[in-house]
Amino acid sequence: MSEQKELPGGWLPVRSRLEVVEAATGDRQVLQEFDGIIEAPNWLPDGNTLLYNSQGRLWLFDLESRESRLVDTGDATRCNNDHVLSPDGVHVGLSSAGPEGHSLVYVASLSGGGARQVTPIGPSYLHGWSPDGKTLAYCAERHGEFDIYTIPAAGGEETRLTDAPGLNDGPEYSPDGKHIWFNSVRSGLMQVWRMNADGSQQTRITQDEESNCWFPHLSPDGKQVAYIAYKRGDVAPGDHPPCKDVEIRLMDPDGRNTRVLVSLFGGQGTLNVNSWSPDGTRLAFVSYQLLEA
Repeated sequence: MSEQKELPGGWLPVRSRLEVVEAATGDRQVLQEFDGIIEAPNWLPDGNTLLYNSQGRLWLFDLESRESRLVDTGDATRCNNDHVLSPDGVHVGLSSAGPEGHSLVYVASLSGGGARQVTPIGPSYLHGWSPDGKTLAYCAERHGEFDIYTIPAAGGEETRLTDAPGLNDGPEYSPDGKHIWFNSVRSGLMQVWRMNADGSQQTRITQDEESNCWFPHLSPDGKQVAYIAYKRGDVAPGDHPPCKDVEIRLMDPDGRNTRVLVSLFGGQGTLNVNSWSPDGTRLAFVSYQLLEA
């Protein structure tokens, strides 16, 4: 969950680095540097293309040519960093500010032709698309509470899955579709949780009393979980700002064998969406460099 941050409200002047990291070794490679803000790379199923957001729009980045091209999302031109690809990679679900200024969920074809609104009201921030292509999972504020909801990808009635006080965010389906992973502040710190796809058996996975843990992303084979961690005290538990020292971590699905994959200057925009490569060997992410005023 996050609105697009535009200078000067929340973002400092930065240069963005689109990077990839080898999951096995931690070796990093900078693919491209951008003046200004880019965020949240998704990896397309072809393995040759990344999708990111910048300046309210979505862009496709070709890994071979290192060039970007604009995605036609029609009137949805105030996109934030909460977007996800359909299982077949043909469509993108995106979050963009609607006519009243609240983030709404839309679906658009990557080949163009505009966007179709899915959620009837906002704020709604998309994070997950079920492997069978039928259901979207998102964080939404309803009656002053941020909870996790699902809705048919074709549109329809939304279903509330969480009701714990405080922020529940970042819902993402496991590769087998049986679970939804998410992060919740219900324990006092932001931690990684998992539940059945129908919302039952909500279970805390990370037991980290020194970090706020955000945005769990399962590898394609379901054997590793990547997430981003802020040091306790650096941020409020329910906040994930940009321009902080953070870590990308990996762990087993049961929460064991946690290790730091990357330490970087980032935060919001770095790893909001699932950015595993299709073969599960690499992660794409964004780091930032402050510019002198």
